[in-house]
Amino acid sequence: MAPEFTNSVLVSNGANCVIFDAWGRADDWIKLLDTRGLKPVAIYATHGHSDHISAAPALAAHYNIPWFMNAADVPLILWGNQILDFWELPRIPDDFVRPHDLTAGRVKILDDIEMEIIASPGHSLGGVMFYFPEYKILLTGDTIFRDGVGRTDLPGGDEKQLNESIANLGRMNLPGDTYIVHGHGPDSMMCDIKNRLQ
Repeated sequence: MAPEFTNSVLVSNGANCVIFDAWGRADDWIKLLDTRGLKPVAIYATHGHSDHISAAPALAAHYNIPWFMNAADVPLILWGNQILDFWELPRIPDDFVRPHDLTAGRVKILDDIEMEIIASPGHSLGGVMFYFPEYKILLTGDTIFRDGVGRTDLPGGDEKQLNESIANLGRMNLPGDTYIVHGHGPDSMMCDIKNRLQ
């Protein structure tokens, strides 16, 4: 999937914000944040493929903030440099800022915003989804798309695990009007994909 179709998400509360799947160039992110008067306090990644984390280490270093990703995907960080070369994006250096480990559970990301971290291996070993129960918003990364599912032919991919992660999402029985932001492509609603969660 070409990087221009990767969906990043910015969640803000006042001037503070959190970035999800920070792809692209860190310089472009810094300009965007400055223009909007926003100060990032953390970065979260659904998984470790370069089209979802390319700007994360540099942004973490620039703002002196933590970034979070499941530890199982750390080996993918430098592996992705060959893909960044193809896209003519800056390489992630060997001494990159390391992500903090991310495991399933509930966390507060901003003063009054909580999210649930849902383990969803399959597209990668350490894939996760992020659910905001108060707002009924789900970020799926590359686990499932509006019209398909994540690929399993990249390092760490496992079709059986992916199918189980999708079935687990179905067992959560989220409301049909849950708004879904996928890792690529158009957004959808839970009612649009519910019949595929088995």
